[in-house]
Amino acid sequence: MISIDEDFIAAAAPNAAAANNGRGLVLKNKFVALHHSDDNTLLFGECQGSGKTPYHCSADFTNPAAVTYRCSCPSRQFPCKHSLGLLYAYVDGKSFTPAEVPESLASKREKAAVRAEKKKVDADKPRKVNKSALAKKIKAQLEGLDLLEKLTLDLVRLGIGNMNAKSARDIEKQAKRLGDSYLPGAQTALHHYTKLFFNDDEAKSSAQQERIYSEALDQLGRLHSLVKQGRNYLNSRLDDPELAPEIESAIAAWLGHAWQLRELKDAGLVQTDVELVQLSFNSYDDVARREWVDTGTWMNLKTGAIQLTQNFRPYSAAKYIKEEDSFFQVAQVSELCVYPGDENPRVRWETMTMRPLAGGDFPKIQSFGHASFADVIKKVKTQLKSPLADRLPVYALNYQQIGQIGDKLVAVDAKGERLVLTEQGLDEEPNTCSLLPMLPPPLLQQQTLIARFRHDLDSRKLEIKPLSIVSRDAIHRLTY
Repeated sequence: MISIDEDFIAAAAPNAAAANNGRGLVLKNKFVALHHSDDNTLLFGECQGSGKTPYHCSADFTNPAAVTYRCSCPSRQFPCKHSLGLLYAYVDGKSFTPAEVPESLASKREKAAVRAEKKKVDADKPRKVNKSALAKKIKAQLEGLDLLEKLTLDLVRLGIGNMNAKSARDIEKQAKRLGDSYLPGAQTALHHYTKLFFNDDEAKSSAQQERIYSEALDQLGRLHSLVKQGRNYLNSRLDDPELAPEIESAIAAWLGHAWQLRELKDAGLVQTDVELVQLSFNSYDDVARREWVDTGTWMNLKTGAIQLTQNFRPYSAAKYIKEEDSFFQVAQVSELCVYPGDENPRVRWETMTMRPLAGGDFPKIQSFGHASFADVIKKVKTQLKSPLADRLPVYALNYQQIGQIGDKLVAVDAKGERLVLTEQGLDEEPNTCSLLPMLPPPLLQQQTLIARFRHDLDSRKLEIKPLSIVSRDAIHRLTY
């Protein structure tokens, strides 16, 4: 029997609107036929649309980790609302009668099986790379880094105090050429500097101005390092007969390399039979890249590592790309691809199954928490010495208590070490500290805090932004 629930449907839906529309079809009794195959691997049916002929929709569970959805409607979303409605009808206990699979659908299933087999065979074949084209691209990237170096030097000569919205936009116009040089990552890094000055018409306190100047100095240092390390990396690739990308650091991603799953697998960046639990989720608009970014923070129950998923939806195609959302079950992944990176590397997978969170999962998450704040602080400080390292790493911290000291919220570990809590983290994340006083008092003692570290450049101290609290029986999210 097919085993699914509403969480499964929510995870399969391309966005919340499609899921709601699918639910609406069931409530309005739009399905005129509901069937399942004799082997219970296929759900199929007919849904009345706006025309005379019903739409034929199906959900193929031959591979439960990668369900195939089909529908005769013209929608470009997969699964469409009709296929989602079919799933809702099944979960709601509607009557599905056994029936012979229609010939047209059976033919599609056979062709899909052939393609799947061919994909397995192709996966074992050595990947062919057009080395001349790749070398040409790398040379174009080197020319782009020359431009980035020139723009960075122009910014240094102009001086932070003389930067304003007009000069920032002038730099942005020139930076568009970095995209033509296959350096979208470098273009984004430059935008992180210029955006600090876009709102120069707003009145700012001296403290706010100092904060902007401190951040600007840090960003200039990152740009300088990106030019230096990027140039060394690209030149080393040209000297490598295989032109292999770097896998020991994130420099390739900094320059804008879009890693393919096949590349990650070929490089051995794969973990097998992994279970992941999402600890927090955030979706934001990245104006610099002109796309929506859905970011999930997960704990790997096999290793205790905190890893990230990132789903990019360009403005021009956002409605056709599946929108990720909060995930409240355990993702069971047979092959987890891990990107090169720092403390919280990005991960991706092709297929997964899900199971409900069980009572033993929460103590396991807590067991991976760091009991000593001092040890974590040391690790973060070491990481921040690298100019291109992630400035906002996430850690699991086992705290003795969260409380108020003066006007500050602080977390205290068993040895009395304190970390000040802050609302400052990623610009796109909502405030969370204000939610802590609303929690039941037991959650503020002897639990596990999932927190984003932040280095305050003015005070030169580390602070943490709370993302969620893990107790012995639940994950209490502060960001969704």
